[in-house]
Amino acid sequence: MSTKIYHNPRCSKSRQTLQLLKDNGVEPEIIEYLKTPPTVAELKAVLNSLDMKPRDLMRKKEAEYRENNLDDESLSDEELIAAMVKFPKLIERPIVVTEDKKYALGRPPENVLNIIA
Repeated sequence: MSTKIYHNPRCSKSRQTLQLLKDNGVEPEIIEYLKTPPTVAELKAVLNSLDMKPRDLMRKKEAEYRENNLDDESLSDEELIAAMVKFPKLIERPIVVTEDKKYALGRPPENVLNIIA
């Protein structure tokens, strides 16, 4: 089965999730999302599958969050998604996607075991 991981090699949870996948016989396609950000459509698919709102998938402690006033409650989902595409550092990681379109946020890393079993 083909699996993708939206990965940041500098993130310990992302590294742990990648190792957990490999330990379970999964060799995922690694997408370093800071270099290759997901599209609006990809982010919407992630959010829909995880049943999350855009703000739930955002790293609120990043400077880009504060500097762009993304805590403004009047911002629409579309505006928040656009900000994540523009500033991929804001996207919570890692995100794992299986070939059959199952999604998991690797926080904690063990969450991915639910979709690869």
